[in-house]
Amino acid sequence: MKAGDYLTVFLTLFAVIDILGSIPVIIDIRAKRGEIESAKATLFAGVLMMCFLFFGKAFLKMLGIDVGSFALAGSIVIFIIGLEMILGVNIFKAGTEDNKNHSIMPIAFPLIAGAGTLTTILSLKAEYSNTVIFVGILANLIVVYSVLKMTKLLEMKMGPSTLEIFRRIFGVILLAIAIKIFKANVNFVI
Repeated sequence: MKAGDYLTVFLTLFAVIDILGSIPVIIDIRAKRGEIESAKATLFAGVLMMCFLFFGKAFLKMLGIDVGSFALAGSIVIFIIGLEMILGVNIFKAGTEDNKNHSIMPIAFPLIAGAGTLTTILSLKAEYSNTVIFVGILANLIVVYSVLKMTKLLEMKMGPSTLEIFRRIFGVILLAIAIKIFKANVNFVI
């Protein structure tokens, strides 16, 4: 394990979770539905990510899918998420609008721990240890909790232009990560 591995995993998950890019969505949900329980949303997302980290591989095995194939499919999902961020289009849906528990749905799932995040966690398992990924998840959960708690302040301090710049930068990073994961696993699968 290298120190750079921790940073790579943290930044990969940070880019996929895209909590900074989700601030406008969180602000909109808060305005429409009231306060968001930051701790509840973070805890639920964390439990979901940890379950997928430790049991996702067994779940795939039960389905007859190897981690390399899942990582390859995951790289395509990550690539599409990166394109969404760069192009400003929505390919994946963010959940239903009529759910009353908005701290869980759509904040914790699928906004924080959605298909992209869960796919990324399993894709990262092809290259990194559970410990490195675990630390990356925990570090991201701290950031997620902080952002959820400070959304009102961040809304005042960062304008829409700054948030859009962050979103596009992390989109390009995600594209590069997706290509790296694809290249690492394409020979394994074929």
